[in-house]
Amino acid sequence: MAKITKDTIVGDILDLAPDAAPIFMSIGMHCLGCPASRGETVEQACAVHGIPYEAVLEKLNELVKD
Repeated sequence: MAKITKDTIVGDILDLAPDAAPIFMSIGMHCLGCPASRGETVEQACAVHGIPYEAVLEKLNELVKD
């Protein structure tokens, strides 16, 4: 997978790296199967949950770098 950015869609990340789910759940995003949440960008998902997206991006990119 290419580098994940703030504009990457959550559903796309989960389709390619299902093991990213715990990262999203750790910010309070518990309805990962919901079409609305799967269609959000990383930045939007983080904003809704009051979390800086930079920290989440770092974790996601560390997960998919291999």
